[in-house]
Amino acid sequence: MNPTPPAGFRNPRAQYDFKGRTCSITGVGSYLPQRVLTNAELEKMVDTTDEWITTRTGIRERHLAAADESTSDLACQAARRALEMAGVTPEQVDLIIVATITPDMPFPATACLIQHRLGARRAAAFDLEAACSGFIYGLEIGQQFIMSRTYDTVLVIGAEKLSTITDWRDRNTCVLFGDGAGAAVLQNRPHSHGLLTVCMGADGAKAGLLSMPGGGSRCPATAESVAAGKHFLRMEGKETFKNAVQAMCTAAEESLRRCEIDIARVACIIPHQANRRIIEAVRERLGATPEQMFVNLDRCGNTSAASVAIALDEAVRCGRIRRGDLILLVVFGAGLTWGAAMIEW
Repeated sequence: MNPTPPAGFRNPRAQYDFKGRTCSITGVGSYLPQRVLTNAELEKMVDTTDEWITTRTGIRERHLAAADESTSDLACQAARRALEMAGVTPEQVDLIIVATITPDMPFPATACLIQHRLGARRAAAFDLEAACSGFIYGLEIGQQFIMSRTYDTVLVIGAEKLSTITDWRDRNTCVLFGDGAGAAVLQNRPHSHGLLTVCMGADGAKAGLLSMPGGGSRCPATAESVAAGKHFLRMEGKETFKNAVQAMCTAAEESLRRCEIDIARVACIIPHQANRRIIEAVRERLGATPEQMFVNLDRCGNTSAASVAIALDEAVRCGRIRRGDLILLVVFGAGLTWGAAMIEW
């Protein structure tokens, strides 16, 4: 039978017959490259200042991968740490899902490269692309395999080397992004609710607000496309900001509604680490307190699909999250995509 919910909230998954099989995160891990790029260093690269960056974004520094580090390198480091926390060997992993917009190459999937390097010989593997929302999309997909009893152990990774698609001449975007990876091991944990609900959404009509035009079948790589900067990410900042706040609040409110709890019951809220102003606007609209929010934006910048995964690992390892806490992850990304996940830790 399904575990009995604590007083005061409902498990939305209970309406489905999964023979009592719930899905929990049993291990987390993250990795940030050694090199740190500070705002002071950016002042020497583009027309900006530390004060301008900090005031508008809340970012003070970000990590950049070395030239010989790829997305799969970052991902493997985070994955090993997550597996170690979960007490799981690579041979026990049934499925690897990698969320990224900066794969090692268009194909094969970066997940397959990671599978080989980890030694996860039994695991199926695939990539998914939902930009900054990718990790939460991956959690929901992985959860379905656990709850349906198709697999027992799923490894979900969010990993990015955004420095490779950042235009370091554009001060409006180059100050925002960093590299890194975060991972989570999904398994059934007896007598635990785990992932209570995941809300996801998308609006392709606004895809142009945040995109990288070049490199695909619509705009293959040519000398002209490279010269035009079409292989760098582009963003309409004001419209992206407005849509991010609206979408993140909608997703968070829906997750609260499904679980029939008030925001005050949530012990830790981990938002996508994109911009301090976005985080504050979301917090105020949800009615949350500053103490409920977990933010590492100042040290990591925006790491896209790795963002909430890295923050979740840090929150767990520093004791900010404890067993039995209700955790809310909420994200927004290119696509446009968004999502929220309510978790009983």
